[in-house]
Amino acid sequence: MLYYPRTQLAAALADALQGKAAFSDAPNGLFLAAPRRTGKSTFLQSDLMPELARRQVVVVYVDLWADQKRDPGSLIAEAVGRALLKQLGVVAKAARSAGLESISVGGIKIDTAKIGRTDGSTLADALRALVEAAKNPVALIIDEAQHALTSEAGETAMAALKSARDQLNRPGHAQLMLVMSGSDRDKLLRLVNTNAAPFYGSQIQRMPELGPDFVAHIAHLITRQRPDLGEVNQATLAEAFALFGQRPQFFMEALGQVLSPLATHTGRFEDAMLAKAAEQQRSDEAQMESDYTALRPLEQAVLWRMLELGTRFRPYDADALQFYAEKTGDKVTVAKAQKALEGLRAHQPSLVWKSARSEYAVEDAAMLRWYAQRVQAGTWPPAGPQLDWLDE
Repeated sequence: MLYYPRTQLAAALADALQGKAAFSDAPNGLFLAAPRRTGKSTFLQSDLMPELARRQVVVVYVDLWADQKRDPGSLIAEAVGRALLKQLGVVAKAARSAGLESISVGGIKIDTAKIGRTDGSTLADALRALVEAAKNPVALIIDEAQHALTSEAGETAMAALKSARDQLNRPGHAQLMLVMSGSDRDKLLRLVNTNAAPFYGSQIQRMPELGPDFVAHIAHLITRQRPDLGEVNQATLAEAFALFGQRPQFFMEALGQVLSPLATHTGRFEDAMLAKAAEQQRSDEAQMESDYTALRPLEQAVLWRMLELGTRFRPYDADALQFYAEKTGDKVTVAKAQKALEGLRAHQPSLVWKSARSEYAVEDAAMLRWYAQRVQAGTWPPAGPQLDWLDE
């Protein structure tokens, strides 16, 4: 996979996190939203982390999507614990070897037996100890941060991070930098948009997607490696990249195919890329249509309601139950609606996300875009095979 550095963006965000950018709230937390597979995680790990490290910031990174079977609160705590253990180094190892239950870091007692699995109530202390031990600021980067809201421990960890931030940071002096990224802006909003949200008042920013500079970079590489192709039509290539949803992985895979010596297309490779992009788009939409039409009628109605209302979705209120009844032609109880929701969550892949507070949302934001396009085109709902579902 080709790596395209975004050093200017990394430097700008690092400045903002350190309080060097005027009118930026980033020292209180940087919340970035970007669709899946558009290069968000690559940027965080390959650009932002090295830039912060270059500025003598200790970086802790955790991806809550990497192991969905683990509680997100534990993943965050363990990442902080590993970083603390690394900073304490010989001191911590000696304490553990001597059988000491705790060591003191800047007046903060840390249980050596719990380093790496700090619970939510002591996460703030662990972060304070990490800053003290490192003698440098700390940046905690949480990828797919919205997943923290799926468990009580994850919610507690978020509250602890907010507490640690308030304790450690002063105007013009950020000791704890928090970066939260997510592939779904609506879910990420739940961290900031209500009085009960841990980071109420912060703003979600859309992370800039790869664009003309990336396409120009690719065109330059093609020209250098395949001079026989002549001048590259960057406008057509950019159009294809947009049709791929600005997802570099899919774009580069298709580029490898059309530039392969075994390629069978005739004409310009840029036109072949457009055809590949259109094919990928049709395939994505066909998969979503197949997933939807294969659902039971009540599951379809519940998902329809969720797609229509977004964050205003309430699964069991009177309007929702009436909507389900109208779409299915049958009376729907709260118990039946609940069973349908669980069916959507159990679907492989899961179609519905649920928070620890029993808030529901569509799992893949791409389905929201697909729904909006179908409504605009007047082709919603999709007509599928008439399956004879039996109530269980």
